[in-house]
Amino acid sequence: MDYGHELVFGTFLTPDVENAERVIALAQLTEQVGLDLVTVQDHPYQPRLLDAWTLLSVIAAHTQSVSVSTNVANLPLRHPVVLARSVATLDRITGGRVELGLGAGGFLEAVAANAGPRLTAGESIEALEEAIAIIREVWAGGSGGIRLAGKHYTVAGAKRGPEPSHDVQIWLGAYKPRMLAVTGRLADGWLPSSGYVPPEELPALNKLIDEAAVAAGRDPSAVRRLYNLSGNFTGQGGFLQGGEDVWIEQLTELTLTEGMSTYILASDNPEDIRRFADIAPAVREAVAAARATTAATNATTDGAAAAATAGSATGTSTAGTEAGATGDGTPSTATGGAASTAPSFPSPARGNFSVVPTPPPSAKRSGVQVLDESERPTGPALDPTRTYTPQQLASGEHLIQVHDHLRAELEQIRDLVEQVAAGSLGVGAARNHINTMTMRQNNWTLGVYCETYCRLVTTHHSVEDAALFPRLRRADPTLTPVVDRLQAEHLIIHDVLEGVDKALVALVDGSGTIDTLRAAVDLLDDTLLSHLSYEERELVEPLARLGVM
Repeated sequence: MDYGHELVFGTFLTPDVENAERVIALAQLTEQVGLDLVTVQDHPYQPRLLDAWTLLSVIAAHTQSVSVSTNVANLPLRHPVVLARSVATLDRITGGRVELGLGAGGFLEAVAANAGPRLTAGESIEALEEAIAIIREVWAGGSGGIRLAGKHYTVAGAKRGPEPSHDVQIWLGAYKPRMLAVTGRLADGWLPSSGYVPPEELPALNKLIDEAAVAAGRDPSAVRRLYNLSGNFTGQGGFLQGGEDVWIEQLTELTLTEGMSTYILASDNPEDIRRFADIAPAVREAVAAARATTAATNATTDGAAAAATAGSATGTSTAGTEAGATGDGTPSTATGGAASTAPSFPSPARGNFSVVPTPPPSAKRSGVQVLDESERPTGPALDPTRTYTPQQLASGEHLIQVHDHLRAELEQIRDLVEQVAAGSLGVGAARNHINTMTMRQNNWTLGVYCETYCRLVTTHHSVEDAALFPRLRRADPTLTPVVDRLQAEHLIIHDVLEGVDKALVALVDGSGTIDTLRAAVDLLDDTLLSHLSYEERELVEPLARLGVM
């Protein structure tokens, strides 16, 4: 689930007491390369580490824009009233650049050895809940004393304030069910590390947070999902093991499927920090494109639902026309020059599986064919006795909705090309028309619009290759031949997209004609629509059955 949060990228630096100047320099590098956040661990019982709050204050004084945070503060050795005032003070001095990563204190024996309270794991969680209430009361400002009587902390008339400069977020480092429930009820963010919670474990833990949030009357999206990352830009295989393209694909997947939105690189290597900063814009762009697709699809779906409701209110129905019949049940004829289409694949008994894949076009536009459709493998047959929940059906429908947006945008491109070809619009007029399109995003030429569309298709395929397809292979090995074929077709479509790009360049520099571009778009139309139809035919039911989307 994508919670829709703005993406944030930062660093998790080791506060080595022997290299204080280097730590500060790495924090400055974090800001210089355009990252958003600097964090440091807080283990006050460990003399080889610099004191976190002192270090963060110095880092803040040596930077201008990055936010700073503990990752995470050791509550048992930092009294909540004092901690709240330390955070608020630094936040006011920096103009709102401080957040609070907070933990219950995982190394309880070390805490006790340094004159902290000797607590059990359960008691430390109780103390954390009490502390969060106290911290928020301190930050609330206003007159009157704070009076909270708890098992571990009692505040009897303490004055409120100072108020922080902005609404400071409390991010909890949590791994076990009870702490995750506290996160869902009380926190502004969840801050695990990939070394303790690998990506495949995120769904189950996110679910616990979401359930606790809902039970407390909160929207699960009120809890930001942060992730401390360990990876290797020169590695091979596994999570974040590989070049920039691997990182971009995998972090994009985590945002769109698991809702992670703040990525914090645990590295003291300057080159790693620079490369991490290089991938951040690409992840933002890929996520923005996917979210735009989802938003447009939802808008289209909402519009269709509204039209259906309106038709029902006037005593008419769209069911007949969707089935190729008029209201009186007689066959209808297509208008506007578009040929009617029929599925080129069999329609098996479907039980209550009501999601219908989109059939491929009945006619080809291009004389060139780059896909051999006869060689496409098929997956397991649909079980007509199986029943599906509405949530499962929605998973299958979502793929069709995403594809429908791609189809609609492709038709927009075709319409513009045909208008230019027919002479009804000059190139300049076509550019002006593009300004009104939903996907324009400051693109003001036909070429750039097509380029944006090509990038959208590529991003969609990249997310499938990196996220969806591996899950399908693991969940149902009988789908492997289908998934392999779909991935192979992605490469073919990529080549077709490059052909569109070359035709656009030729049109601009005068070496090509509008007919060349039209032919390239015709080939893209045939290839992509055939592929989307095949993918829906083979995957909508497994997506619903396996719950991997």
